[in-house]
Amino acid sequence: MFTHSAQYYDAIYLNQGKDYKAEAGKVDALIGQYKQAAGNSLLDVACGTGLHLLHLREKYQVEGLDLDEKMLAVAREKLPGILFHHASMVDFRLENTFDAITCLFGSIGYVKTLPRLEQSVANMTCHLQQGGVLIVEPWISPENWTPGKTYAQLVDQPELKIARMSISGGKGRQSIVDFHYLVATSEGIEHFTERHELGLFTDEEYTDAFRKAGLETIHDPVGFTGRGLYIGKKGSS
Repeated sequence: MFTHSAQYYDAIYLNQGKDYKAEAGKVDALIGQYKQAAGNSLLDVACGTGLHLLHLREKYQVEGLDLDEKMLAVAREKLPGILFHHASMVDFRLENTFDAITCLFGSIGYVKTLPRLEQSVANMTCHLQQGGVLIVEPWISPENWTPGKTYAQLVDQPELKIARMSISGGKGRQSIVDFHYLVATSEGIEHFTERHELGLFTDEEYTDAFRKAGLETIHDPVGFTGRGLYIGKKGSS
Protein backbone atom coordinates (compact mmCIF):
# COMPACT_ATOMS: atom_id res chain seq x y z
CA MET A 1 0.00 0.00 0.00
CA PHE A 2 1.30 3.49 0.83
CA THR A 3 4.01 2.20 3.15
CA HIS A 4 6.83 4.06 1.41
CA SER A 5 4.90 7.23 0.62
CA ALA A 6 2.86 7.65 3.82
CA GLN A 7 4.78 10.72 4.93
CA TYR A 8 4.00 12.42 1.59
CA TYR A 9 0.40 11.23 1.23
CA ASP A 10 -1.27 14.37 2.60
CA ALA A 11 0.88 16.71 0.54
CA ILE A 12 -0.02 14.84 -2.67
CA TYR A 13 -3.78 14.65 -2.18
CA LEU A 14 -4.26 18.09 -0.65
CA ASN A 15 -2.28 19.48 -3.58
CA GLN A 16 -4.73 17.71 -5.92
CA GLY A 17 -7.56 19.59 -4.24
CA LYS A 18 -9.14 16.74 -2.28
CA ASP A 19 -11.54 18.46 0.13
CA TYR A 20 -11.62 16.33 3.26
CA LYS A 21 -13.64 18.91 5.18
CA ALA A 22 -16.41 18.95 2.56
CA GLU A 23 -16.44 15.15 2.36
CA ALA A 24 -16.66 14.89 6.15
CA GLY A 25 -19.57 17.33 6.01
CA LYS A 26 -21.42 15.10 3.54
CA VAL A 27 -20.74 12.05 5.69
CA ASP A 28 -22.16 13.91 8.68
CA ALA A 29 -25.28 14.85 6.70
CA LEU A 30 -25.84 11.24 5.59
CA ILE A 31 -25.41 9.95 9.13
CA GLY A 32 -27.88 12.53 10.34
CA GLN A 33 -30.35 11.50 7.66
CA TYR A 34 -30.21 7.73 8.11
CA LYS A 35 -28.90 6.89 11.60
CA GLN A 36 -31.45 5.71 14.15
CA ALA A 37 -28.99 4.76 16.88
CA ALA A 38 -28.87 7.27 19.72
CA GLY A 39 -25.10 7.59 20.12
CA ASN A 40 -22.39 9.43 18.19
CA SER A 41 -19.50 6.96 18.04
CA LEU A 42 -17.80 6.55 14.66
CA LEU A 43 -15.17 4.18 13.31
CA ASP A 44 -13.30 5.09 10.11
CA VAL A 45 -12.10 1.86 8.49
CA ALA A 46 -9.02 2.25 6.26
CA CYS A 47 -8.62 5.69 7.84
CA GLY A 48 -5.20 6.35 6.27
CA THR A 49 -3.55 9.44 7.69
CA GLY A 50 -6.75 10.52 9.46
CA LEU A 51 -7.73 13.60 7.48
CA HIS A 52 -11.44 12.70 7.45
CA LEU A 53 -11.29 12.07 11.20
CA LEU A 54 -9.65 15.45 11.70
CA HIS A 55 -13.01 16.99 10.80
CA LEU A 56 -15.40 14.27 11.97
CA ARG A 57 -14.04 14.39 15.52
CA GLU A 58 -15.73 17.78 15.91
CA LYS A 59 -19.11 16.00 16.12
CA TYR A 60 -18.33 12.36 16.86
CA GLN A 61 -16.42 10.17 19.26
CA VAL A 62 -14.07 8.81 16.63
CA GLU A 63 -11.68 5.90 16.24
CA GLY A 64 -9.65 4.82 13.22
CA LEU A 65 -8.49 1.51 11.77
CA ASP A 66 -5.97 0.73 9.06
CA LEU A 67 -3.73 -2.10 7.89
CA ASP A 68 -0.78 0.18 7.07
CA GLU A 69 1.31 0.98 10.15
CA LYS A 70 3.11 3.86 8.42
CA MET A 71 -0.21 5.55 7.63
CA LEU A 72 -1.35 5.03 11.22
CA ALA A 73 1.86 6.62 12.51
CA VAL A 74 1.04 9.79 10.55
CA ALA A 75 -2.55 9.70 11.81
CA ARG A 76 -1.49 9.27 15.45
CA GLU A 77 0.87 12.23 15.20
CA LYS A 78 -1.88 14.36 13.66
CA LEU A 79 -4.59 13.27 16.12
CA PRO A 80 -3.08 12.59 19.55
CA GLY A 81 -5.58 11.12 21.95
CA ILE A 82 -7.60 9.37 19.25
CA LEU A 83 -7.63 5.57 19.40
CA PHE A 84 -6.28 3.88 16.26
CA HIS A 85 -6.36 0.14 15.55
CA HIS A 86 -3.91 -1.78 13.37
CA ALA A 87 -6.03 -4.40 11.59
CA SER A 88 -7.57 -5.51 8.30
CA MET A 89 -11.11 -4.53 7.37
CA VAL A 90 -11.73 -8.15 6.39
CA ASP A 91 -11.40 -9.67 9.85
CA PHE A 92 -10.81 -6.98 12.51
CA ARG A 93 -12.34 -7.68 15.91
CA LEU A 94 -13.02 -4.84 18.35
CA GLU A 95 -14.75 -5.10 21.71
CA ASN A 96 -17.11 -2.18 21.12
CA THR A 97 -19.67 -1.35 18.44
CA PHE A 98 -20.32 1.98 16.71
CA ASP A 99 -23.22 4.15 15.67
CA ALA A 100 -21.56 4.88 12.32
CA ILE A 101 -18.78 3.22 10.33
CA THR A 102 -17.15 4.70 7.25
CA CYS A 103 -14.81 3.23 4.63
CA LEU A 104 -13.89 6.00 2.19
CA PHE A 105 -11.69 6.97 -0.79
CA GLY A 106 -12.10 3.64 -2.60
CA SER A 107 -10.19 1.75 0.10
CA ILE A 108 -12.70 -1.11 -0.09
CA GLY A 109 -11.01 -2.08 -3.37
CA TYR A 110 -7.99 -3.37 -1.44
CA VAL A 111 -9.97 -6.46 -0.42
CA LYS A 112 -9.36 -7.58 -4.05
CA THR A 113 -11.94 -10.38 -4.34
CA LEU A 114 -15.72 -10.65 -4.11
CA PRO A 115 -15.71 -13.11 -1.17
CA ARG A 116 -13.46 -10.72 0.79
CA LEU A 117 -15.72 -7.79 -0.14
CA GLU A 118 -18.70 -9.64 1.30
CA GLN A 119 -16.70 -10.67 4.37
CA SER A 120 -15.57 -7.08 4.98
CA VAL A 121 -19.07 -5.63 4.69
CA ALA A 122 -20.41 -8.33 7.02
CA ASN A 123 -17.59 -7.69 9.47
CA MET A 124 -18.19 -3.93 9.54
CA THR A 125 -21.92 -4.59 9.98
CA CYS A 126 -21.18 -6.77 13.00
CA HIS A 127 -19.47 -3.76 14.58
CA LEU A 128 -22.52 -1.52 14.04
CA GLN A 129 -25.03 -0.72 16.73
CA GLN A 130 -28.65 -1.49 15.94
CA GLY A 131 -29.89 1.56 14.06
CA GLY A 132 -26.35 2.37 12.94
CA VAL A 133 -25.14 3.42 9.50
CA LEU A 134 -22.36 2.06 7.27
CA ILE A 135 -21.04 4.36 4.51
CA VAL A 136 -18.70 2.90 1.86
CA GLU A 137 -17.15 4.81 -1.02
CA PRO A 138 -16.43 2.29 -3.80
CA TRP A 139 -13.33 1.91 -5.90
CA ILE A 140 -13.65 2.36 -9.67
CA SER A 141 -16.13 0.02 -11.35
CA PRO A 142 -15.00 -2.53 -13.99
CA GLU A 143 -16.61 -0.61 -16.86
CA ASN A 144 -14.81 2.60 -15.86
CA TRP A 145 -11.33 1.09 -15.47
CA THR A 146 -9.00 1.70 -18.42
CA PRO A 147 -5.63 -0.10 -18.45
CA GLY A 148 -2.76 1.81 -20.01
CA LYS A 149 -3.76 5.28 -18.79
CA THR A 150 -0.97 7.46 -17.43
CA TYR A 151 -1.15 10.05 -14.66
CA ALA A 152 1.19 12.62 -13.12
CA GLN A 153 1.00 14.74 -9.98
CA LEU A 154 3.44 17.42 -8.88
CA VAL A 155 3.91 18.92 -5.41
CA ASP A 156 5.95 22.14 -5.42
CA GLN A 157 6.44 23.37 -1.86
CA PRO A 158 9.42 25.45 -0.70
CA GLU A 159 11.09 22.52 1.06
CA LEU A 160 9.40 19.57 -0.63
CA LYS A 161 9.18 18.61 -4.31
CA ILE A 162 7.32 15.47 -5.39
CA ALA A 163 6.72 14.09 -8.86
CA ARG A 164 4.43 11.07 -8.81
CA MET A 165 3.72 9.25 -12.04
CA SER A 166 1.58 6.17 -12.51
CA ILE A 167 0.20 3.85 -15.13
CA SER A 168 -2.93 1.72 -14.86
CA GLY A 169 -2.94 -1.97 -15.56
CA GLY A 170 -5.16 -4.91 -14.82
CA LYS A 171 -5.63 -8.64 -14.75
CA GLY A 172 -9.12 -10.08 -14.74
CA ARG A 173 -11.23 -8.30 -12.14
CA GLN A 174 -8.25 -6.67 -10.46
CA SER A 175 -6.88 -3.23 -11.20
CA ILE A 176 -3.17 -2.56 -10.83
CA VAL A 177 -1.58 0.85 -10.35
CA ASP A 178 2.20 1.20 -10.48
CA PHE A 179 3.37 4.43 -8.84
CA HIS A 180 6.83 5.96 -9.33
CA TYR A 181 7.86 8.70 -6.90
CA LEU A 182 10.68 11.22 -7.24
CA VAL A 183 11.01 13.15 -3.97
CA ALA A 184 13.38 16.04 -3.26
CA THR A 185 14.03 17.41 0.23
CA SER A 186 16.97 19.17 1.85
CA GLU A 187 18.41 15.72 2.55
CA GLY A 188 18.57 14.79 -1.14
CA ILE A 189 16.54 13.17 -3.90
CA GLU A 190 15.08 9.68 -3.72
CA HIS A 191 13.15 7.47 -6.10
CA PHE A 192 10.89 4.61 -5.10
CA THR A 193 7.96 2.64 -6.48
CA GLU A 194 4.74 1.16 -5.13
CA ARG A 195 2.30 -1.33 -6.66
CA HIS A 196 -1.35 -1.15 -5.65
CA GLU A 197 -3.80 -3.94 -6.50
CA LEU A 198 -7.53 -3.36 -6.02
CA GLY A 199 -10.59 -5.39 -6.92
CA LEU A 200 -13.09 -4.11 -9.47
CA PHE A 201 -16.68 -4.60 -8.33
CA THR A 202 -20.01 -3.77 -9.93
CA ASP A 203 -22.88 -1.81 -8.42
CA GLU A 204 -24.83 -5.06 -8.13
CA GLU A 205 -21.96 -6.72 -6.25
CA TYR A 206 -21.69 -3.89 -3.73
CA THR A 207 -25.45 -3.81 -3.25
CA ASP A 208 -25.61 -7.59 -2.86
CA ALA A 209 -22.81 -7.56 -0.27
CA PHE A 210 -24.79 -5.02 1.78
CA ARG A 211 -27.98 -7.07 1.39
CA LYS A 212 -26.26 -10.28 2.50
CA ALA A 213 -25.02 -8.43 5.59
CA GLY A 214 -28.62 -7.60 6.46
CA LEU A 215 -28.45 -3.89 5.66
CA GLU A 216 -31.12 -1.73 4.07
CA THR A 217 -29.12 -0.12 1.27
CA ILE A 218 -29.23 3.28 -0.37
CA HIS A 219 -27.02 4.00 -3.39
CA ASP A 220 -25.91 7.59 -3.98
CA PRO A 221 -24.58 7.40 -7.58
CA VAL A 222 -22.60 10.66 -7.29
CA GLY A 223 -20.93 10.65 -3.87
CA PHE A 224 -17.90 12.91 -3.49
CA THR A 225 -16.30 12.59 -6.92
CA GLY A 226 -18.74 10.69 -9.13
CA ARG A 227 -17.85 7.20 -7.89
CA GLY A 228 -20.91 7.13 -5.64
CA LEU A 229 -21.55 6.03 -2.07
CA TYR A 230 -23.29 3.03 -0.53
CA ILE A 231 -25.21 3.71 2.67
CA GLY A 232 -26.36 0.75 4.74
CA LYS A 233 -28.86 0.99 7.60
CA LYS A 234 -28.82 -1.67 10.28
CA GLY A 235 -32.33 -2.41 11.54
CA SER A 236 -33.14 -0.78 14.87
CA SER A 237 -34.97 -3.81 16.26
